[in-house]
Amino acid sequence: MKKAVVLLEDGKYFEGTSCGAPGERVGEIVFNTSMAGYQEILTDPSYKGQVVTMTYPLIGNYGVNPADPESSGPQVEGFIMRECCRRPSNWRATQSLPEYLAEHAIVGMEDVDTRAVTLHIRSLGAMKCIISSEDTDLKSLQDRLDAAPGIVGIDLVREVTCTEPYCWESELPALGAGILPESPQDLKSQLHVVAYDCGIKRNILRILGALGCRVTVVPADTGATEVRRLEPDGIFISNGPGDPAAVTATIEAAKDLLGFRPIFGICLGHQILGMAFGGFTYKLKFGHRGANQPVKDLQRGNILITAQNHGFAVDLDSVAGVADQTFINLNDRTSEGMRHKAQAVYSVQFHPEDSPGPHDAVYLFGDFIRDMCAERVERGEAGA
Repeated sequence: MKKAVVLLEDGKYFEGTSCGAPGERVGEIVFNTSMAGYQEILTDPSYKGQVVTMTYPLIGNYGVNPADPESSGPQVEGFIMRECCRRPSNWRATQSLPEYLAEHAIVGMEDVDTRAVTLHIRSLGAMKCIISSEDTDLKSLQDRLDAAPGIVGIDLVREVTCTEPYCWESELPALGAGILPESPQDLKSQLHVVAYDCGIKRNILRILGALGCRVTVVPADTGATEVRRLEPDGIFISNGPGDPAAVTATIEAAKDLLGFRPIFGICLGHQILGMAFGGFTYKLKFGHRGANQPVKDLQRGNILITAQNHGFAVDLDSVAGVADQTFINLNDRTSEGMRHKAQAVYSVQFHPEDSPGPHDAVYLFGDFIRDMCAERVERGEAGA
C-alpha cells in the first residue's frame, strides 16, 4: 500500500494511502456530501480542476458501470475518501472504483480523515492543493503548489466543451424517466433545442430527448449568429467548471440571444445568464456540493431537496430590475434561480436532472417545453 499525501496551500496536509492511479495533480480542494452517486460526480465536467473529498465514509461499495457516467470519463483532478471499497456488490457493477480510477489516470487517496479535511475547508474556505503518491516531501510539494495558478479568472470550460457541433443521440433512457413531466402529444414536429456545451451532463441531454426534443449540441464559444442560423425552438446553457466571468464568449452570445427564443440555464448556465443580464458573480467560501441542498421555489411555494455543484454565485442585487428571483437557498439565502422580467429566459443554480440526487425539480424541464411550444405558436408555426 503506497503512501499518498495532499498538501493545502495554507500548509495543512493530510496523509493517506494511494488508491487509483499513481501520480500528482494540482487543483482546488472541495468536499461533496453525497452518500452515493460517486461515478456521476467523478464524470461531471463541472469538477474539472478540482480535487474532490467525499464526506461519506465508505465509497465504492456498488462499483462502477458503463451506464452512469455523465461524460466520456472522470474529470476530477483527484479523489479523496475515508475508505474505498475494493470488492463491490451490485448487479450493475462491471469493475471496482479503484480499477476505474486507475484506468482513467485519476489520483485517488484513501485512509484520510475526511471529516478533518471538511472541517478545515468549511473554516478557511476552498483552496489550492496538491495531491501526490509519487512525492511526499512537503517542501518540494509546496514549491510546486505555490507556482500553480488558482481557478479564479481561468477558463476551464475550454477544456471540457466539445470541439464541433453534433446531434445528440443515445440508446440509454433518461435516468429518472418515470417521473419526467408530460411532453405535449400534439406537436406536429419535434422541438429543436440548441444546447451550449460548457461541460454538459449526459442526463440533461437524455431528458430533453425523452421529452421529444431534437438536440444540437454546440461548443461554448459558438456565436449568436450561428445559433440563429440553426433555427432552434429554444436554447439551453449547460453546467460547467470554474469561474463564470472567464467564459466571455458564451456570455456575449447569451446577451445577443436574449429575446430570440426561450433560454434555460443550469448551474454555470445560471451564472452566465446572470452576467448576460448585466449582473456579476462572486466566489463562495466553500461552495455547495452534494445531493441535499434545500431550495425554495418562490413561485410555487414548495421546498426542494437538490443536487448542487458550484463554487460561485450570482449576486442578487446586481440583477435587480432585470430578473426576478425564483429560487433561494434555505441554508445561506444565496440565489438559486431567476427569470427575466420581460423574456422567457430563466435559470437555476442547482441540478434538476436527477443524476445523481433527488428528482424534486425535474418538472423544470416541463416549463422549458411549454415555453418553447408557446413561442412557436406566437411565431405562427404549427405544432402546439
